[in-house]
Amino acid sequence: QVRLVESGGGQVQPGGSLRLSCAASGNIFAILTMGWYRQAPGKERELVATITSGGSTNYEDSVKGRFTISRDNAKTPVYLQMNSLKPEDTAVYYCNALVERAGRAPDDYWGQGTQVTVSS
Repeated sequence: QVRLVESGGGQVQPGGSLRLSCAASGNIFAILTMGWYRQAPGKERELVATITSGGSTNYEDSVKGRFTISRDNAKTPVYLQMNSLKPEDTAVYYCNALVERAGRAPDDYWGQGTQVTVSS
C-alpha cells in the first residue's frame, strides 16, 4: 500500500504565494515520477507540473515562470511553490506518484487533494 499526504493549501489574494507539499509513504521500491494536478469546478483534471527521479521537470504552459516543482531526493516530499497566484489557479490540487513496488509493474497513486483558493 502506498499513501500520499498533501498539505499547504488555503486561501490567498491574487499575487500571493503558497507552497504545497506531498509526502509518500508505504511499500515503495522506487518513485519514478511525482507531480501535481488540479481540478477546478466543472473542469477536467489537468497536469500542473511533474518531476522525474532524475530531476527533469515539466510544467503546464499557464504556470511556467510562476510555479516551481522541486524535490531534494527520492525520500523527501515533493513541493510545489506557487507564486503570483491568479484567480484562475483556484482548484483542488492533487499529488500524483508513479510508484514501483518490488516485483510489480509501476502504479499510479493519488493524494486526497488540497484546496487552493485565490480570491480578494
